[in-house]
Amino acid sequence: MKAKAIPSHGQTHGPLEDGRVPIRLKLSALWATVMFLYAYVDIFTFYKPGIIDDILAGQVWEFDITQGWVVGGLVLMTIPALMVFLSLALTAGLARWANIVVGSLYIPVSLFNTIDETWSYFYVGAAVEFALLALVVWYAWSWPRVAELRTPATEARVVTAQPR
Repeated sequence: MKAKAIPSHGQTHGPLEDGRVPIRLKLSALWATVMFLYAYVDIFTFYKPGIIDDILAGQVWEFDITQGWVVGGLVLMTIPALMVFLSLALTAGLARWANIVVGSLYIPVSLFNTIDETWSYFYVGAAVEFALLALVVWYAWSWPRVAELRTPATEARVVTAQPR
């Protein structure tokens, strides 16, 4: 009796398995990536000369650091952070529109951060954020529709509903 060949996990030939990634998962992953970029761009800013001194003196960019400024910054970053979850948890229709609206509103936020900026990492970060947010809007806008299921009952309605 001939032994049956068992496929090797280290197989280096043949087509790779490529399952379809659900749209909700794509959107959630895009928002998570945007949030990582927001965090890293902000963290890298601490390495710019004079930034820590300005923070210790109570200023960021042209703004005084106040409770209102910090709450505003928290709200600004809470919305895209929530989109990681909401892309998965909302109904399809709500998730679609939330991604279109919030993604569209955050594109200018990313671009606004480059005003008066002289360091190139800021422009690279904003460009990647723009691309990711544009993908959020595009994927949400082109959210796949469910194909109508044809059952005997729906087929009978379709046939009888047609004019003679």
